[in-house]
This record gives sequence, C-alpha cells and structure tokens, in this order.
Amino acid sequence: MSVEDFGLPKLWLLRHGETEWSKSGQYTGLTDLPLTAEGEDQAREAKSTLGGVDFGLVLTSPLQRARTTAALAGFPDATVEPNAVEWDYGDYEGIRSADIRKENPDYLIWTHGVPHGETLDDVSARADRVVERALNSEVENVLVVAHGHFCRILTARWLGLAPIEGRHFLLGTAKACRLGWDKRTPAVEAWGL
Repeated sequence: MSVEDFGLPKLWLLRHGETEWSKSGQYTGLTDLPLTAEGEDQAREAKSTLGGVDFGLVLTSPLQRARTTAALAGFPDATVEPNAVEWDYGDYEGIRSADIRKENPDYLIWTHGVPHGETLDDVSARADRVVERALNSEVENVLVVAHGHFCRILTARWLGLAPIEGRHFLLGTAKACRLGWDKRTPAVEAWGL
C-alpha cells in the first residue's frame, strides 16, 4: 500500500534565502530583514526543486524574507501562516551565538533558551499547529516557507520527537526538505534539496 492509499499528506519545507544576518550568523527572529541579492538568486533556484510538485496548500511566514522567497520560488499567492514565524530570540536578537559563547562557553539555544524571548516549548506549540494544519489539509503536498530554527523544530514535531531534537536537522538558506511517511510512520524523505 502506498502513502496515497492512506491519504496522508507530504509536508515540504523551504527555508528563506540569505539575509545579511543569516550570512553573518546573527540570530534573526522577528526583525523583518529583506533578502540579499544572493538570497533572491537562491529563492529563484529553489523554483527548479519545487516546480514539478503540485502543492494543494502553500503557507508562508508573514516575515518578508519568507514571503519574498515564496514569491521568487513560484508561489506569489502563498497563504500567510502566523504560526510559521521564526523563534522570537528576545534579548539575543541580532547577536551571534559565537558571541554569546564568549561569556557562556556552554551556551546552546536548544538547552539555554533566550532571555525575554520565546521558549522552545512556545515555538514547538506553534510548530504543532502547522503540522495539524498540514495533516488536516486534505491535499497531497503542503509547502511551508519559513525559517531555519522553526523548520528544524517543525521537522522534529512532524517526526513525533521532542522539539530539542530539531538541533539535529541543519537546513541551509533556500534549501528544501520533504517530510512524509514510511507506511504510516512519519519520516524524512529528502533533506537539503
């Protein structure tokens, strides 16, 4: 029996193209930065990866870097999904984790979090709502255009893992992945497309 026999959707994720802060390694949560020229080129290149797929639902974070990526990748009419916004990094917005580790060598966002921002559980709850929307979509393929940390947490939640396990899923700018099924078990079908 195939996945289609069960009527289970595939969830595709596309991280936004490069911004000045993603290039420099700065935490970019709710700061609404545009894509760089390279990021725009990356988004256009993503169109060849996703172009042959019939998406019944395309969702995008409300932030311009994701919306622009969606449009340049061939989805100008993507539906804005507020739950797909990036982690609110609070006091660490615009700061590089390498700089934080100069004062706290053991620092990892996955275990230490961010002061005055969202908790990992907060982001996970939003990811769960996006997973639920995809599962209830009644379409074969759903695309979510979003952000690095959010996509990683969303992947963990799709797989039924604790949100901290998102730390194992690196996703470069304007790279895609396909989450699907091994029979009825959620699985990663393709990564870093």
